[in-house]
Amino acid sequence: MKALSVLSEQVGRIRALDPYTLDLVGREALTVPKNLATEYGEYQSGGWKTLSLYNDSGDPMDATIRDCEAKETTLLERMPATRELLRSFGLRYMWARIARLQPNSFLWEHRDYHELTDERQHHRLHIPLVTNRSSALVTGGARVHMAHGHLWWLMPTHAHGACNLTGPDRLHLIMDCYGDEAFEELTAGLGLDGVPVDLLPEPSKEELAEHVDLAVMLAGMGYHEAAEHSLLRLFYRYAMPDGTVYDLIVGTYQRLGDEERAEAWAAKKNVMLCLDPPPTPTEEEQP
Repeated sequence: MKALSVLSEQVGRIRALDPYTLDLVGREALTVPKNLATEYGEYQSGGWKTLSLYNDSGDPMDATIRDCEAKETTLLERMPATRELLRSFGLRYMWARIARLQPNSFLWEHRDYHELTDERQHHRLHIPLVTNRSSALVTGGARVHMAHGHLWWLMPTHAHGACNLTGPDRLHLIMDCYGDEAFEELTAGLGLDGVPVDLLPEPSKEELAEHVDLAVMLAGMGYHEAAEHSLLRLFYRYAMPDGTVYDLIVGTYQRLGDEERAEAWAAKKNVMLCLDPPPTPTEEEQP
C-alpha cells in the first residue's frame, strides 16, 4: 500500500527494549519535577513540557534544540538507569530530554530541524515510558500509537503532530542524534511490520465547509482561540495536504474581514512548516 510505504519513511519501530531497564528508567522519569520547561509554546495547545538530559549547557531547563557537542545535564547525573541506557546505544547525541504531554493536549502540525545548520544527518528517537491508547503521533495522514516497550524512530522534517486526548500524562524519553555507524547499526530492524496504523480518511469539501462555518461563528462571537483550535485539531482527524488547517484558519478570518489575523496565521504557517516567507514586494509591486 502506497500510504504505508510513504509512512515508513517518516516513522518506524526499531526494536524491543529490556522491560526491567525500562521500568527503572520510567521510575526515574516519574521523579522529575512536573514544572518542566515550556519552550516552543507556539507549537502547542498547552500541556507540553520538557527537561533536557543532554545539551551543550548542562542546564536541564535549557530546552531549545540546536546543533552542539552535547554533554550530560545535571538532571541526568541524578538518573543512573537513564544515563546507562542512553550510553548503551553508543549514539552521538545532539539533545535528549524527558517530555511530558498532558491530557487534552496537542502539538500542532509542524516540521522540525529547520533551524539546524550542521550538514550532518539528524534523527529523532522516542522511548515511551508512560503512555495510553489515546496518545498518538500523526504524520503522513496516519495515526501511530508509539507503544511502550520499544524504541521508535521519527523523521521530524515531515509535517507531524502529537496528541494526548484522555490521559493520563504521556511521558517519553526523546533523543536527537546524528547519523553515523552506531545509528545505522541500532536502527537495522527499523520498520512498521506489526505496528497498528490508523490511516485517516480524506475529508469531503462539505465536511471542511461545515468545520469552517463553525469556526467563523465562534470567531465572530469573539472566541478566537476556540475557533482556531477547532480547525487545528482537524489534523488529527483527516488526511489532508500539509498546512491545510492553517489555510482554513486564514480563510476563516478572511471571511470575517479580519485581515490582521489572516496575515498573522499565514505567517505562522510559514514558521510551523518551515516554509520560506513570502517575498517582499518591490517598489513597482507595492500599491
